[in-house]
Amino acid sequence: MELHKKNLEHILITGGAGFIGSYLTNFFLDKNFRVTVLDNISRGNIRRLKKRNNLKIIKGDIRNPKIVDKACKKVNSVIHLAAINGTENFYTKPELVLEVAISGTMNVINSCIKHKIAKLYLASSSEVYQNPETIPTNEKVRLIVPDPHNPRYSYGGGKIISELLCLNYGKKYFKKVVIFRPHNVFGPDMGWEHVIPQLVLKIKNRKRNTITLQGSGKESRAFIEINDFCEAFFKVYNKGKHLEIYNIGNDNEIKINDLLKKIIKILNLKINIKKIALKQGSPLRRCPEITKIKKIGFKPNYNIDKSLIDTVNWYTNNNKKS
Repeated sequence: MELHKKNLEHILITGGAGFIGSYLTNFFLDKNFRVTVLDNISRGNIRRLKKRNNLKIIKGDIRNPKIVDKACKKVNSVIHLAAINGTENFYTKPELVLEVAISGTMNVINSCIKHKIAKLYLASSSEVYQNPETIPTNEKVRLIVPDPHNPRYSYGGGKIISELLCLNYGKKYFKKVVIFRPHNVFGPDMGWEHVIPQLVLKIKNRKRNTITLQGSGKESRAFIEINDFCEAFFKVYNKGKHLEIYNIGNDNEIKINDLLKKIIKILNLKINIKKIALKQGSPLRRCPEITKIKKIGFKPNYNIDKSLIDTVNWYTNNNKKS
């Protein structure tokens, strides 16, 4: 077994106990990779990870260069996911969001260079587009921070800086640097700060059978189911080109009001919806153009109606962590 393990491709996944990270970790383990996970478990959960001989878990903070250096030893490639995500956190912890993004990415780059790791995959975000001029939005649309005073943009700003770091260091020190921008990935146990669990939480905690919805309800998103995301990323991992950027998402938009109605229908409830003002900085529409990733073989397989049932049921049967 030990000899067999040495012959396997060895990847490091930072933030590998988080929602996307844990699914990717299990996905790569199923593909017979060796996987090291680096996670401080502040938002992740080790119980999400399959128990395998080919899995190593290092508990530590991405901001600590010594920990990152330890995690990068004898690794062939790095998938850098570690970040402070969730819209609530953008508003309440902007300095931490920025510190993790910038310091963490620089630590990963430095350790990759030190250990001569040739391949680096950076998880960026659809947040880099904010309110784009064209929808569906392709990878060449300009990246902006509309208002540096608005803490909402701490996450998008941190991701833009991370992209710049990886692309510029990538030209000199790496054989393959690829950036991928996830768009509204969803599934069971995805955390509590995103739109779907927030809507379920509102329903669970409702009073007098009425819930509030930010905005007009006509705001829209295009959601990709987590298993689809893993298949898409595997295409990027194998076929993505050096210094290229790939949207990973689905191009089927849904209005938030319609999404809420689907959730209410799944729960077999009748609920009144009260509209309130949208938070400043929240994008009105978000939908990726996915032509580029389709060209390397990806095709979405999951229907939101079926996938939403599993997600809603998970949140209905689980309580929010304190």
